[in-house]
Amino acid sequence: MLIDKLSLPNSDQVLPGRDEAMPLHNEHYVNMRPLKAPFSDNDANLSSLYLGMGCFWGAERKMWNTQGVFTTAVGYGAGLTPNPTYEEVCTGRTAHNEIVLVVYDPAEISESELFKVFFESHDPTQGMRQGNDKGTQYRSGIYYTTEAQKQAAQAAKDIYQQSLDAAGLGSITTEIIPAPQFYYAEQYHQQYLAKNPGGYCGIGGTGVTCAI
Repeated sequence: MLIDKLSLPNSDQVLPGRDEAMPLHNEHYVNMRPLKAPFSDNDANLSSLYLGMGCFWGAERKMWNTQGVFTTAVGYGAGLTPNPTYEEVCTGRTAHNEIVLVVYDPAEISESELFKVFFESHDPTQGMRQGNDKGTQYRSGIYYTTEAQKQAAQAAKDIYQQSLDAAGLGSITTEIIPAPQFYYAEQYHQQYLAKNPGGYCGIGGTGVTCAI
């Protein structure tokens, strides 16, 4: 079945997936912290959200290197196929985005500061692509878990759009929606660029500052 990978699939095009989750070694390759909750003895002090910034390899590295981020993991979300494989996501027939779970300490980094990093680290105007990576899995997205995150995300988007307008760039296409079901990606994708320092990283911003 041929489909347009720059458009979300119709319901009759979506792959069925499976009931079983991907096997996962529950330890971050870089900081040795858990990839799944509970994340620490003080989980009540931590918050989480999910971000789509193009290829999740570079996006995850950007996040685990951000001060105040406790742990990260990569996976698939905002789609329809349960427990998809990477190969299935790449067909464009799951509707999933490549996203990063970001667990952070609000006492060390605010939601606004996180979204500043988010917007400056990729080009949120490109729709279903990021640079040379083309397809629905590379769309820009913020998937919030709290009302405060939603409000901060929309405020950051509005601020950044003003800066993009001043620079003569396009409209932001970032989807801002409640956090979807998150499916952890295969083990080899977790912290990929720490395991493969010379690996591909397609992440790159517009060069415009988000004035937060």
